[in-house]
Parts: sequence; C-alpha cells; structure tokens
Amino acid sequence: MKKILIFYASYGGGHLNAAKSIYEYITNNYNKYDIEMIDCMKYVNKTIEKITTVAYREAAKKMPWVWGRIYNDSQKGPLAHLSSRSNKILAIKLLKLLREKQPDLIISTHPFGSQMCSYLKRKGKIHAKIATIMTDFAPHDQWLVGSDFTDYYFVAHDKMKQYLISKNIPEQHIFATGIPLSKKFLEKHDKTKILKDFSLSENKKTILFFGGGEFGLGKSKTVEIFDSFVSFNHDLQIIGIAGKNEKMKLAFENIVEKYNAKDRVIVLPFTDKVPELMSVSTLVVTKPGGMTTTESLASHLPMIIINPIPGQEEENAEFLESKGIGIWIKKDTDVSSLLNDLFSNSNKLETMKENTKLLAKPNSTKDICEILLN
Repeated sequence: MKKILIFYASYGGGHLNAAKSIYEYITNNYNKYDIEMIDCMKYVNKTIEKITTVAYREAAKKMPWVWGRIYNDSQKGPLAHLSSRSNKILAIKLLKLLREKQPDLIISTHPFGSQMCSYLKRKGKIHAKIATIMTDFAPHDQWLVGSDFTDYYFVAHDKMKQYLISKNIPEQHIFATGIPLSKKFLEKHDKTKILKDFSLSENKKTILFFGGGEFGLGKSKTVEIFDSFVSFNHDLQIIGIAGKNEKMKLAFENIVEKYNAKDRVIVLPFTDKVPELMSVSTLVVTKPGGMTTTESLASHLPMIIINPIPGQEEENAEFLESKGIGIWIKKDTDVSSLLNDLFSNSNKLETMKENTKLLAKPNSTKDICEILLN
C-alpha cells in the first residue's frame, strides 16, 4: 500500500482546511493508499510553532502593517534568505519522520512544508514526489523555494499559473485547479427548510456577514459596517456571524436592539452551518482568506470585502475587485452610498454573481486528487 503524507501548518485556518479536504477525498475515494495528516511545524519544533503562530495572530490583529511588511520583505532579500535557511535547519528534524513513514507522495498546503521537503530531496535524503497546494489567490515567492525538486504545483487560477511559468517553473508541473474545497459546499441544500430553521424569509435578499475577526480595520469599524447594513433602508435580512468573538457578538446584538430588527437580523456565534447559510445567501461580507473566498465562489456569492490582512489577503482583495466579484470596503469608504449603489441597481449584483461562475472551481479537490493519484 502506498503512503501519502499531507503537511500543513497552523498559521490561519486555510492551510488546515485545504489539507482536510484532500485527506477526506482520498480516504473516501481511494482505498489503496495509507494517508496521514501532520502539522509539520509542530512536529519539527513545538516551541517555535507556538511562538510563531501566536506572533502571526497578534501581529495580524494588533499591528497589521507589521505583518504586511514581513509578508512583503519575505519575498526576497535578507528576510527571505533567513526564512529559507531556518527551514533547511528544521528539515533535519523532519527527516526522522520521513524515514519512519517512507511516503511515496508528500502533499503540502504550507510553503514551509514544501521548502523542507524539497531541500531534503535536493540532498538525496528523500525520493518522494512533492506536491504543493497554494492556498491564496495571489502568489508569494516563498512557495517557490525549492521548485526544482517540486513535482506538482496547484494554484487558484490561470493568472497564478502564468506567474509561476514566468519564474521558470515548467508548465507541465502547474495545474490551475483551484484551492481544495470541502464536499459540503457541493451538496444540494433544501433552501426552504434552511430559511425556516433560521426564521428567515424567502422573499428577502439575505446578507451573510462574517464579523468575528478584528483584523484590518478593527472591531469598531466592523461594528460600524454592520450597523450600516442593519440600518440600510432596503428589504434585506442579515445573518451576522460573530464566531468565537464574544465582544463582537454583543456589539452586533446591541445594534439589532437599537433598530428593533429581530425580525430580519439574526446573530450567531461560531457555526458549522456555513455551507447551508451560503446556499441561501445573496451576498457575503467577509475578509478574503483563501478558503472563505473559495467557498464563496463555489456558492456563487458576490463579496463585500472587509478587514483583509495586509499581504496575501489584500492581494486577494485586489484580485477579486479586478475580476468584478468583490467590493473592498476601505477606511474612507462611504458604506451607505456603496449599499445604495449596489442594491438600487439590480444588474450590478447579478453581474457580480455571474463573474463568480467564471472563477469558481467547485471540483478542485477531486481534480487535484485525480492528477496526483490516477
């Protein structure tokens, strides 16, 4: 039986979710493979993993400009060299695991895993095929370190593929499959039942508002944007998801009370019903992480973009705006005017929805697995 390892890292949820989607698809559809998921950074050094994970989260939340600078500087120059050098050192620890597991194929959803494995392959320490799955809508050169020893690159769209080709990566190694997507977003949902379960109307446009994060513009601006949606004089109903952020949930609930809007606005904490809620929505308000964007596209939802983290998420936001899929709310955006323009022009929302269909890749997980295993 052939062995597959999937490496991810816990810097944001996208890398893990992409790994899970691949793991579940192979497990459910291919019975001749022994497959295992491993947090590669936690394995090589738990202390470093914990420190860097917390540092990433805090920088993105409290000092986003710092994270943006780190992201940009790690493309090239001393910081890029330091990152690559440290991953070579950490790769020695990873080698112990690889010798024990003897994988035939290594799939990585984070650049650190790809870098460590390609370094070991260059040194002749391992001989497995290496597949890198890029989990954003904009490229970053850290993903390309060790590309001479990477057998497969899976990217979100053709523009990324062309970028990799410009970096002298052979075209036959690059596949514009899209980012892996959970099968839950491909299931048929009973929209009437879902609306009824959440006490929502079938005759109103439904706005799905993800507001749990305090990144980018911060909590106060997110609450202000939510207020603009609730107070907007239009026939809308809103699902506000505050996640695990209790302060945000309370702030949202206060706005619902302020406008006596319980009949058209519901506020939820963390929920596992996102596929169902997306299936009944007209528009999604969200930060543009790679996975959330992939899920929104698969659900054919136009996007109002809030709170992108400087670096990869701002690049995602720029890309989505350029494709006519998203509208990015910035610090000086007049949200009321934006909403009036969007909802007074029925063609605009419909055009944005049609544009999502041009970029969505709902069969991404299946396509990736078939390329790798067939």
